[in-house]
Formats: sequence, structure tokens, C-alpha cells
Amino acid sequence: MIWFYLLSGLFLGWSLGANDAANVFGTAVGSKMVRFKVAALVASVFVILGAVISGAGAAHTLGKLGAVNAIAGSFTVALAAAATVAWMTKLSLPVSTSQAIVGAIIGWNLFTGSPTDLNSLGKILSTWVISPILAAVFSILLYKLFKFFLGRARIHLLELDAYTRAGLILVGAFGSYSLGANNIANVMGVFVPASPFKDLNILNVIHFTGVQQLFLVGGLAIAVGIYTYSYRVMTTVGNEVFKLTPVMALIVVLSESLVLFLFASQSLERWLIAHNLPPIPLVPVSSSQAVIGAVIGIGIAKGGKGINFNILGKIASGWISTPIAAAILSFILLFFMQNVFEREVVRPVTYEISQDVLNKLAEENIPVRNLQSLNGKQFRNMYMFRESLRQREALNESQLYKIFELAEVDSFYIDSTLAGTELDAEVFSPEQIEAVKKLHGQIFVHKWQLDDALAQLSPAWRLKPNTIRNKFFNKNILKKRQILYQVFRKRNL
Repeated sequence: MIWFYLLSGLFLGWSLGANDAANVFGTAVGSKMVRFKVAALVASVFVILGAVISGAGAAHTLGKLGAVNAIAGSFTVALAAAATVAWMTKLSLPVSTSQAIVGAIIGWNLFTGSPTDLNSLGKILSTWVISPILAAVFSILLYKLFKFFLGRARIHLLELDAYTRAGLILVGAFGSYSLGANNIANVMGVFVPASPFKDLNILNVIHFTGVQQLFLVGGLAIAVGIYTYSYRVMTTVGNEVFKLTPVMALIVVLSESLVLFLFASQSLERWLIAHNLPPIPLVPVSSSQAVIGAVIGIGIAKGGKGINFNILGKIASGWISTPIAAAILSFILLFFMQNVFEREVVRPVTYEISQDVLNKLAEENIPVRNLQSLNGKQFRNMYMFRESLRQREALNESQLYKIFELAEVDSFYIDSTLAGTELDAEVFSPEQIEAVKKLHGQIFVHKWQLDDALAQLSPAWRLKPNTIRNKFFNKNILKKRQILYQVFRKRNL
């Protein structure tokens, strides 16, 4: 059954290849500098490499936006996003798979009554504005730089043509790799918890994880989309917004690739944090928006003449309508999946308001006075829990999200033997592992109780003040906590 559910993820991968991934080579193909077959081959190979090697992308941010926790729900959300992108592709509009999956996840939140993490949503929405502007800035600067260099260099036209073709292919390969690393989580990320693949060790040299195998399948679906249906979008980007010369096409591809790299590079994030600079959020970035921004930047650098504002307005309308359409379609499909096909689109999760939870909420400065009447009550439905909270307190989405997080009932049994065998010494420090072992035999019913117990035992488990310099440290602690939950949840009592 899992393979049937994966079909919607493969459909979404095909849609990404037909739309988003095509934009990496759209200007090169549109300017006739690179043949479509060559562009498709290079894009396919490097998208797959980026997905498999660096495919974690921005999955964490999307996971915080909405934790789709049932396989039928994952299937439906991916199907809604894929159908939306396919529809926009049919209209020859370069829209974003990132926009579609965000809209579909919000549709799942609305259907299930789950709160939306506004911080994560804000980060994602900000990139939808920043990425095309940044691409335009890069494009203008690179255009000025190329113009200055070419005006002084004595390069024969035939040599310039050869250099430009080679540059388009190299930069396109770089952009395709960055796209695969950044966007594969949009395609297959919702299926990671139910992946049918097991880790493989090839000759005890190459470790091929189940998630990497899942991303490989998604990458292959993207490649099929590139080959079968991307040409129409390439011509829209490459010709109809602004007529590009070969050198301009190279500048556009390089500008777009730089934007994709900035929002996908963990190395750059570490460097910025190490120098006490604000890091660039690692979130899914729309290659469509970046390439359009870069094309507009070229138009501005050329004096603003020649930009087709009618086509530009049509494309912008697609950017606005895509997440809205995906959210509505996701809501409708979830209704049919649950009520007509009788499939579980959301895994039942129990929530409990206890005195411990109330005390913790008070520490987080969340109003609890009117929640005292819920003390000792359990809720086995997200929607009912949400309504009970709203009847007692005027809460915003951020406060609701925090209450859901702290009140969720789980079960963790700490076994010191597992701490010694399941916790990788290359990931966890000896002090961290020792702190876990000291909790042997204890049971925790909330994640935060386990977190607090470890923080009391060892400073190696404590989050530091939320400053730029401490961001990377805190991010690693949160990742290690997720590993602990997986290890000790499997041995619930």
C-alpha cells in the first residue's frame, strides 16, 4: 500500500521537473545557446545528485509549519500540491512547488484543526519576496561586471560564444544541484516517516540510507518531468519576459543559482553565525521566482525597456493563486479521503492539560488562568482540543502552536543499554550520553519533560540564549532531541 501512496509524491516530483527545475536552463534554451536535450540531461543528473547527497534541504522548516502525521494525509497533501503545479504548468506559468506544498500543508492544518507555526510561515513567505529581489540585484551587478570586463577584454566572438555555452552548462549544473538539495524535501519529505526503504551498506564502504533511497526515487521523478514537459515553461522564461542575448542568459542562470545556493547552504549558515552575522534562513526557495527576478534585473540594467509587463503580471498572478489553490484543493481532497474513502488522514494524538503542563505554559508566558478548568482532561482530537482552548482564552496561532506542543501526550522509556548502543558517539558527546544513561528506568509522557530532565543533569543538553552566535548550537541540540524521541519511543511501556 505504501507504494500506492508514494505515487502522489512521484507526481509532485514530475511537476517540479516540468516547472521549477526547468527554470535553471530556461534562459539558456530560450536564447538557443544550449539544446534542450543537453539541458535536460545535465539538469536531471545534477538534480538527482543534489537530492541524494544534500537532500535534507529545508525539511525541518516545512515540518514545523505542519506535521502531517498519517500516510494517507501525506498522499493527499502531495497530490493537491502536484495537481496545482501541473495545472499551472499546463498554463505555461513558471510557479513554485514550494508555494504549492506550503499551501497544501496549510490546507491540512485547516482541515485537522492544527495550528500553523507563524514563525516558520513568516520565514518561508519572506523568501518569496526576498529571492526575486536578491536575484535581480545579483543580475544587475553581474551585468555591470560582465559589461566592464568584456568592454576591455579582447575576446573573439567565436571564443566568447564557446565560453558562454560552457558557462551556461556549468552554472546550470550548479543551479540544478542546489535545486535538488533545496527542493527534494518538498517532493518526498512528507513520506520520510513511512519510507519503505531500509539502510544499505555497499561493500561496507558506501552507506545508502533509506531516506537517500527515497530521495533518489523522487529525483528520478523530477528527471522524467524535465524530459517530458519542461520545454513550454523554458520558452516562457527564456523568451517572453525579456529577450536575452547569450551572455545575458548566462548572467540570469548564475544569479538564480547563487540565490538557490544561499538558501540551501549549511556551510554558509555556519560561517555567518561564526562571524556573529544574521544567517540566511534555510527554507525552500522558488527557482521560478529567482529566475524571473534575475530576468527583470537584466531588463532594469538595460534601462527597463523591453520588459513584457503583461507576461510578468500573468506570472505574478500565478505566484499568488498557487498557494491559495493548493490549500483549497488539499482541504477538499482530505475531506473526500477521510469521509468517502474512509482513510486516516491524521494520526490520533492525545492531548492533556495537567498541572505540570499548566506550570510549563506559565513559564512560557502563555495565559493559563482560564485553562484551569481543563486540568486533568484529555482530548483525542486536534479540532476538539483547539475549540476547547479558544472557548476559554483569546489565543493567537503562535500561542496555540505552543500549547499543542507542550500538551501532546507521548511515552518514552529510558533504557541505559539503548543509550550505549543506539546513540552514535560521533553525534552525541560522552557527557550527553552519560546524562541519558542517568535517566534509566524513567518514563516521560511529554517531550518537554525529557528535555528538561536532561538539561538539569548536564549543560551539554541545555539550550543557550537565542542569539545569532548560539543559533547553530541550539539547532544541533534540537536535532539530537529528535533522535532521542525516535530511539526511546520505540520501546514504550
